[in-house]
Amino acid sequence: MATEDQKNSTAATDAPAAPKSAASTGRVDRSFASSRLPGDENAAGKTVIADGVVAKVAGIAAREVPGVYALGGGGARAFGAIRDAINATDLTQGVKVEVGDTQAAADLTIVVEYPAPIQDVANNVRAAVAGAISRLVGLEVVEVNVEVNDVHLPGDDNDDNEESRVS
Repeated sequence: MATEDQKNSTAATDAPAAPKSAASTGRVDRSFASSRLPGDENAAGKTVIADGVVAKVAGIAAREVPGVYALGGGGARAFGAIRDAINATDLTQGVKVEVGDTQAAADLTIVVEYPAPIQDVANNVRAAVAGAISRLVGLEVVEVNVEVNDVHLPGDDNDDNEESRVS
């Protein structure tokens, strides 16, 4: 009997509510969301993407390429090590971009891990950065210049640690 009373009270509560459309089956009226087209390119407005956003996308893409040890020149890497120590990594380190309305260009300075083939790593960085900027930011990439500033030897880090222990 209690369940019939609950059903009746629920039905009575639903009766004064606004009429629902036949397409709406949930509790939330989604008519606004369903009337919007995901690819509606006639919507008014302008999107401005900051240079820093494009630089960050490029920096992340370059770091993901196998054979890339670090980004930036010697001084930038020294400051980067300090930032890393305090968990404030700069993802735009070693990246410079020029952004226009529909096009972008990027200049990257990288350090390649030995014995990775330098030309292959540079080409892979170029492809990864251009692809990420095109896909994520939606800009045409006119050029990606890669400067290889240094080669990192795997033993370099261990030698520094051993020297500090011996001294």
